[in-house]
Amino acid sequence: MLTAAVALAVLATTGPATADGPGRAPGAESHEPGVDPTPERPPTSEVSWLSFPGGVFAVDSLGHTVRYRACDGDTGRVADPAMLVAAGVASGAVVVGGTAYRYRVPLVGRSEGTLEVIQRHRPPTTLTGVVVTSPQPPTDPVEGAWLFPLSGQLARVVADASLNPAGVTVRDLSGRYGDQQIAVNGSLRPKAASVIKLWILVELLRRVDCGQVSLDDGVLVTPEDVVGGTGQLQFETFPQVVTVHRLAQYLIKYSDNVAANVLITYLGGFAPVNALIDSMNQRSTILARRMLDSAAAQRGEENYTSPDDVVSLLGAVWDGEILTPASRDLMIGFMREQTLNTKIPAALPQGVPVAHKTGDLPDASHDVGYYLIPGTETAVAFLTAGPMATGDETVRRMARTVYDFLVTPVEGAVEE
Repeated sequence: MLTAAVALAVLATTGPATADGPGRAPGAESHEPGVDPTPERPPTSEVSWLSFPGGVFAVDSLGHTVRYRACDGDTGRVADPAMLVAAGVASGAVVVGGTAYRYRVPLVGRSEGTLEVIQRHRPPTTLTGVVVTSPQPPTDPVEGAWLFPLSGQLARVVADASLNPAGVTVRDLSGRYGDQQIAVNGSLRPKAASVIKLWILVELLRRVDCGQVSLDDGVLVTPEDVVGGTGQLQFETFPQVVTVHRLAQYLIKYSDNVAANVLITYLGGFAPVNALIDSMNQRSTILARRMLDSAAAQRGEENYTSPDDVVSLLGAVWDGEILTPASRDLMIGFMREQTLNTKIPAALPQGVPVAHKTGDLPDASHDVGYYLIPGTETAVAFLTAGPMATGDETVRRMARTVYDFLVTPVEGAVEE
């Protein structure tokens, strides 16, 4: 049995606190307009998380930290100085609040890991599940090699975008390319704009899956909640009670800023969304301000993400590693209803099925989501900084490049 002698330390986030989310690391400066090169938490290549029904167990083997986050609670990020890392597996144990967590988590994605949860006066619970990394390794490296030429094609588009630092990450979800992931500037960290709303939705649906909230619940929206920008709720009369389902749908369908801010409050502020991000080891993403909060933006409180983090989230949703199948389908259904269609859909032939989420600021233009072409389902993230108008065109060029490759595969698997 484990004892209370197991070392435990709750880690502080890098940088000063910003509202109820972590702040920017001291000294972090952008080298290109609209791009923050320094994540809130130091990046590391030795991270993985164990997906099991109702929760995750995150491991950072370089920092010797872990985090348990499930329907029954959240340990926060804790230290395990005695963590053993050998043969590509991290193992150890921590005790938090009288509950012991004994783990054996491979650092290679798609492997199987185990977590034993031990509480006093209760039988131990053994949880097993798939290990998730970013990127996930291909299921078939030979088939995956056929996707490599797309990297060279996208690199040329990115190089041509002289006014817009751009990044793109693509992951095969269909198996046609062995579930391979490729990227060009996948760690680019521009302002997230409305792409951050995907994490708000996933945290909400995770709670629905846990039975903690219901989509039928009503939330009182007041005149003080109303902001401008994108969305439909701003044109309605308040106060009124709006269902959680409608808030979630409008959050994506209309990129509704009122819905986003109301849901942030409903979930308990920035901290729960950032806890979701941290539990999935997505080191470039942070929710640090509400929508259209210009005062917060002027204070340097900004939302950021990267193409790699976006595809990490989209892949986990698609594979059922963070949401139940019902919530997964609901989320993708909302993304299929997206009404802001001037980027990915505008670049593709009419009728090509996509599910996506845009993001727009004067110095950022993004579109991310799923190509739902039967037999060639693919997750994509196209992110740019710089002037929005030229960024829109760069996104469209990247989107069409991926589509053309998917429908007319390059002959021969030559890495570029």
